[in-house]
Amino acid sequence: MRYKLYYWPEIQGRGEFVRLALAEADADYIDVARSKSGMRAMERMMASSRRPPFAPPFLQAGRLLIGQTANILLYLGEREGLAPREAAARLWVHQLQLTLADFIVEIHDTHHPIAASLYFEDQRAEAKRRSKSFLAERAPKFLGYFERVLRNSGGPFLLGRRLTYADLSLFQVIEGLRYAFPRAMRGALRRHPRCVALHERVAARPRIAAYLASPARLAFNEMGIFRHYRELDRG
Repeated sequence: MRYKLYYWPEIQGRGEFVRLALAEADADYIDVARSKSGMRAMERMMASSRRPPFAPPFLQAGRLLIGQTANILLYLGEREGLAPREAAARLWVHQLQLTLADFIVEIHDTHHPIAASLYFEDQRAEAKRRSKSFLAERAPKFLGYFERVLRNSGGPFLLGRRLTYADLSLFQVIEGLRYAFPRAMRGALRRHPRCVALHERVAARPRIAAYLASPARLAFNEMGIFRHYRELDRG
């Protein structure tokens, strides 16, 4: 099957979590909105579907149209071998992904704590307060949780010996945090060595390494979830 991924063409954003899973699975897919007339095609899909997605990313898989990042990964995990077959373990991976989704919202809100419709400059003072709290309290709480999960798993990955889509997503979160808060993360990640080791392990996987070095991997920028503003990086 050739998948069709619909997401904004100029940012990594939430679509990147899906792209990483597709890359690791060596799946055949089209990044629709990055092709000619792709944005119009994405808008038509959102307007004409009987079960429309709320927002990108969404994935077309045959007759299925699947929205929400965690939902897409739940589907790909089972179909592409990025999740276990056993139901309880599959739900555990999905739970980890949903926890990462919560983390991602909090990361985004460091630079847009009031409204996504406002520019960063319109909420700079509030962003400074939010980032200070995030770096002191929330980032350590989430990173500490995943450090504990890795310790308890008994293996190099969140589930143990086997890589899942949740490992790919944790890699992307750490990559994004290093971009957004390079000073703060130098200290924070030293206290979470298992998370760092997982990040390095994922980055070294042949298909992921090839994807990261390819034009398909967009650069971080100040339009996505992970944005670098020096004044928010209190390392």
